Amino acid sequence: MRALYLAVDGGNSKTDVVLGDAEGQVLGFVRGGTSSPHNIGLPGTIDVLGRLITAVRTEAGLPIGTPVETIAVYLAGADLPIEVTRLHQAIAAEAWAGHTIVDNDCFALLRAGTATPDAVTVVCGAGTNCVGRAADGRTARFPALGPISGDWGGGHDLADHALREAVRGEDGRGRPTALSPAVAAHFGRPTVEAVSIALHLGDLPMDRIRELSFLLFEVAATGDEVASALIDRQAEEILAQHRVAADRLSLLDRPHALVLGGGILRARHPQLHDQVLAGAHRQAPWSRSPSWVPHR
Repeated sequence: MRALYLAVDGGNSKTDVVLGDAEGQVLGFVRGGTSSPHNIGLPGTIDVLGRLITAVRTEAGLPIGTPVETIAVYLAGADLPIEVTRLHQAIAAEAWAGHTIVDNDCFALLRAGTATPDAVTVVCGAGTNCVGRAADGRTARFPALGPISGDWGGGHDLADHALREAVRGEDGRGRPTALSPAVAAHFGRPTVEAVSIALHLGDLPMDRIRELSFLLFEVAATGDEVASALIDRQAEEILAQHRVAADRLSLLDRPHALVLGGGILRARHPQLHDQVLAGAHRQAPWSRSPSWVPHR
């Protein structure tokens, strides 16, 4: 009987589940919504994973009871050791496979992006995070708990800041910016103030604010200084994560791979893309040209 494996990449916006065999053949693939326990709680995570695993087994045509040797689950929200432990216990208890591996989703990107033992990965998708590994087994990581742990950036954060700057640019508290008319037009409202009121009253769903991360890059590409400043800050944050992780592992002046992923980085917006590439070379001249991996 061939050995079967389950791989899960669960982010803040989506979850991918793959069923494959030891020869590398993909037998099934399904995608669902977020499985991050930060978003939906531990019971919610188990529920989402259970439904997706059932779906992928069905897609692969596996008879009921067919054993799976190993499941590797990499999740956004598996940030602290205690969170990884709790997730491991809960997932192992479901007996989806004989052996269970659980860790942060950044390690999935690092594993997929390079086989180089010395490596750092930065994810900038819905949120942002970074991990690093050294050939001697050491790792570097951040708590990644959002603003309370000093985090800044990612699509959701950029969207919030874009709305804030649009409001302030319109009412005079901030600098004039093309974000103001662009945000109003995006939501079909005469002003950004009207957008804010619609969000407050529930006429516009709050989760639609996330759409503004794409608009932000469009406005920045026109040369708008306010929008561009947000992109510049995102580049600085990505580079700061790389620098700190590489420094903790003594890799700044040594060859290492830099793997970048997540929806914001994967889009390769020139203003962000070029700054990250140039900055990474300045602070770590021996780092490899970044690898870009589809992620989140």
